Amino acid sequence: MNDMPEDGGGVVKKFLYVNRKAPYGTIYAQESLEVVLIGAAFEQDVSLAFLDDGVFQLVKGQNTDDIGVKNFSPTYRALGDFEVTKLFVEKESLAERGLSEDDLMEITYEDEDDDWEEKPSITFVNKSELAAIMADQDVILSF
Repeated sequence: MNDMPEDGGGVVKKFLYVNRKAPYGTIYAQESLEVVLIGAAFEQDVSLAFLDDGVFQLVKGQNTDDIGVKNFSPTYRALGDFEVTKLFVEKESLAERGLSEDDLMEITYEDEDDDWEEKPSITFVNKSELAAIMADQDVILSF
């Protein structure tokens, strides 16, 4: 069966990238970010979820000088330029790690449908809300 419409355009699918790992010490967080950018380049409906140790990926003020790896956290603030504007953070994961919403970077995008008003990209959700978001996706990739 062909999923391509007759006009030749591609079918937009909902992709959710689930980030469960701390930002450094493994390649998962950085690889996830790269795959997200690829999905966005192909004009898919891309969103990200941060839970478990993945919430550490969004902590503000990251400094990787002492561990000798590149700090890729500023890239999250550029996601809006790629129309990636839906970042879901699980509240329970924050609380379990002694973090609050104030500990995370401010990540925004300019809403072209609302006179380019700057809006937050991060939405804080509980476990059941995140489960509903996951159930609404076409593709879920976990990192």
